[in-house]
Amino acid sequence: MNEGIIRIIDFNDTGLVRSLYELQRESYLIEAKLINFYEIPPLKETFEEFQACGEQFRGYFLNNQLAGAVSCTSEEEAVTICRMVVHPDHFKKGIAQQLLNTLESDMGHVSLFKVATGKDNVPAKNLYLKNGYKHERDMEVAPDFYISFFQKTVS
Repeated sequence: MNEGIIRIIDFNDTGLVRSLYELQRESYLIEAKLINFYEIPPLKETFEEFQACGEQFRGYFLNNQLAGAVSCTSEEEAVTICRMVVHPDHFKKGIAQQLLNTLESDMGHVSLFKVATGKDNVPAKNLYLKNGYKHERDMEVAPDFYISFFQKTVS
């Protein structure tokens, strides 16, 4: 397999941001089917709302094509992973793992990483658990729909 390149996505590049928006929709639609919940906020978001989200994105490019991305927000000592998306054609290739590794390395100055995912999203939960994230709690956010929250403390 060709090695991909991970780089920060420039939100001034409207064409690239449009590709990221479409990738996100494809990826979250698979998650929606997996967890049987179609009200995932990124699926409801307009392109304009996406452009204004204020998150920092790192994209995984394979042969110059966007194949995955991770986004975050950061405050003094904590990073919140907001989105982790991989194009369905590239599932099970380790792209999410590489994105997570790069994000954690780039944000090495913080002591806490936080993330949430659908309680029934087993692939995402497994990714975080195997990387040292601890399950904190589950919260019902819609009738019979739960989000699982995870944290990783870095010393």
